[in-house]
Amino acid sequence: MTRAYLRAVTVSSFFLLAGGVHATSTGHGEEMHVVPDAVIAEQRQALSENTLFAGFGPQAPRDIDSMGGSNKVSFEAAPPYNEMNLCNIHFHESAEHRGGEFTTYAGNGDGHGYGSGYKYSGELSVTELAPYHEEVGATEHGSLVPGDTIEVHFVHTTARVDPGPTLGSCLSEAIKNPQLRVEAQVFVLVNDETALDFTKVTRLQKKNGLTQAVNMPTDTGRPVVYAGSTTGPGYNEKGSPFQVTWAVRPKVAKVSIQSVARWLDYNTFDEDHAHGVRNLVINPDLLSVIGR
Repeated sequence: MTRAYLRAVTVSSFFLLAGGVHATSTGHGEEMHVVPDAVIAEQRQALSENTLFAGFGPQAPRDIDSMGGSNKVSFEAAPPYNEMNLCNIHFHESAEHRGGEFTTYAGNGDGHGYGSGYKYSGELSVTELAPYHEEVGATEHGSLVPGDTIEVHFVHTTARVDPGPTLGSCLSEAIKNPQLRVEAQVFVLVNDETALDFTKVTRLQKKNGLTQAVNMPTDTGRPVVYAGSTTGPGYNEKGSPFQVTWAVRPKVAKVSIQSVARWLDYNTFDEDHAHGVRNLVINPDLLSVIGR
């Protein structure tokens, strides 16, 4: 989920932990300082220590092909998304989750969310990978290009709210602890205007008094549903206190990069770039049992 509520971990701390970093190309015409495995291991250790006996519930993201977990904190699953209000849509560069058709590790990245995660493990045509003539979602971390993977989070809430920016739009003065549900869909960006149109995929409509994203893909496999938390790289070393029901579709859909560019130029959620990813949570003590 969006990093607006997440505490950034400074690059200097990574230098102290790992004794330096090395540079590699991101594939976006930029150079990125990629941290060694030791930094990721240090972050995982810090997460384990900071959550030990602290009462945190199960965390996200996770490997959706692995059913196991030993976290004992349970909470009632959120209702189906069509019985909730869609409150926010945003996406992360590379998939935060692993599994299904997104199992190719992007690498350790810069240590705080960029250049990491998981990529589409299938193949694309030369035409689909043709360079796109405009920068899409450009930041200091680079921009999106054909062949990139994104994980889109359609966030839903039981609060009676209107959709808007950040997780704060999912809360209200009347309900500070609503049930939260994220419908997650992984896409791969292609230079093909005949692929899915992201502006249509994210189109909102009122149905039975509830805001819904009426064109979410329905042909990308049965969602893997599990109990987890909010995500984002600010939680690499600490637990997220939010309880979230996740539904992650295992198959990847192709979406035109042109339509993603149009959506980033204007959307209800003030989104103009892809967010970084949280390290995959692998500690069994921080994972729920899928299917329980």
